[in-house]
Amino acid sequence: MSDKIFLTGMPFFGRHGVFDEETRLGQRFLVTVELDCDLRQAGQADDLALTVNYGDVYNIIRTVVEGPPKKLVETVAEDIASILLREFPMIDRLCVRVEKPGAPVAGVFETVGVEINRARS
Repeated sequence: MSDKIFLTGMPFFGRHGVFDEETRLGQRFLVTVELDCDLRQAGQADDLALTVNYGDVYNIIRTVVEGPPKKLVETVAEDIASILLREFPMIDRLCVRVEKPGAPVAGVFETVGVEINRARS
């Protein structure tokens, strides 16, 4: 199957990080998700009930990223993946990318982050 729903570069303000300043001051995070699911029926019937509502996906991601602080972006990505797989049975596999453009790293870079791939088990 090669059908995907994707939401890219969603900016959120969160308080995740290992250092006290990160959880106190917060920073911007960018999230991208790709959801593998069969979109054939939705496309043929033109029916929102037969697909994954990306507005609902966005709201879940926002709740996680803007929610309680985590030390690691890996945990933020895992939480997003777990909730999306639980809430949307038609998602077979997904990819979650969480970027932290303002990470406190000594050096010049555009962004750092993680990308995880999970499948329904």
